[in-house]
Amino acid sequence: MAHDTAHQHESNTKRIWTVFVILSIVTIVEVVLGIFKPEFLTDTSFLSMSLLNWIFIILTIYKAYYIAWSFMHLEGETKGLRRAIVWTAVFLISYLIFILLTEGDYIYEVFNNGYVSWDF
Repeated sequence: MAHDTAHQHESNTKRIWTVFVILSIVTIVEVVLGIFKPEFLTDTSFLSMSLLNWIFIILTIYKAYYIAWSFMHLEGETKGLRRAIVWTAVFLISYLIFILLTEGDYIYEVFNNGYVSWDF
């Protein structure tokens, strides 16, 4: 009777190695792009930032999501809870990126074009 209610412990060795390989590949891609910095990615601009920076941001968000998905066991949760966690994080990260890019571009323009004084 006790055997019916007890669940068996499964080995997660394959799952751990899969997570390790995926996160390692993404990290290696980031490091290689950071070392070599291809010209077509650094010279091409999209929304006031180079494509290389956008690739770094996207890969970092992917790694953060995958870490939460695998190590915080989100794959076993209900769909509503997963969406509440993931969409909140996506919204807040997107908002932070927007604020940083907007303010950073403003400060860059002020330093690049010089300070303009307003005389009333």
